[in-house]
Amino acid sequence: MKLLFRILSDESGATAIEYGLIAALISVAAISAFTTVGTKLSGSMVNVSNKLK
Repeated sequence: MKLLFRILSDESGATAIEYGLIAALISVAAISAFTTVGTKLSGSMVNVSNKLK
């Protein structure tokens, strides 16, 4: 019974999982930001290209 209680109260793996979740959220935010900036930059380049013609 003590072994089961010790296993259930062990939180050493929780920190690694939390860091993994934080890294995943940062990655999702970065990907969405890069996608938005890339789309707007592409539109700007097309606009400049059309004006140069």
